[in-house]
Amino acid sequence: MEEYTLIRSKRKTISLSLDGEGNVIVRAPLRLPLYRIEEFVEKSRPWIDDRREKQKKTMQNRHVITEQERADGMERAKTYIPQRVSYYAQRMGVTYGRICIREQKTRWGSCSSKGNLNFNWKLILMPREILDYVVVHELAHRREMNHSASFWRIVEAELPDYRERRRALKEYDSYSVNSK
Repeated sequence: MEEYTLIRSKRKTISLSLDGEGNVIVRAPLRLPLYRIEEFVEKSRPWIDDRREKQKKTMQNRHVITEQERADGMERAKTYIPQRVSYYAQRMGVTYGRICIREQKTRWGSCSSKGNLNFNWKLILMPREILDYVVVHELAHRREMNHSASFWRIVEAELPDYRERRRALKEYDSYSVNSK
């Protein structure tokens, strides 16, 4: 039987993911019997093996960012990302508060209820289409603080090809770069 970390919560479905080291994480409803969870993990064995193989290849192809590359990228991001935010905010008719450029481990961007925007500096390493998608996504939260159908219509009105951009971002997510 595959070892895994079990996280139970008030969810309705069971899901499986791998962490950065290839460990299996299972998220399951509070009352789901353990034998059903184990059956699910066992049935998911091909998916787990496939994901681990892809993860291994990804790790071999990762570029480790030097301190100089990080400093240069951070500076470029602090100039370029606010320009893109300003451009799209004007087009979308929304306002925003502060813009912070950080190095988040798990997020490309976020928008607070006060309208403050946070962006990962590593966006500067991506194609402009993907960076713009993240900017538009966060600005859309200025109108809808959720991911409802209405939210996605706002994104689509600005970027009709947002689905492709989102897919590309997910690819970059799995092939992203590491800092030292």
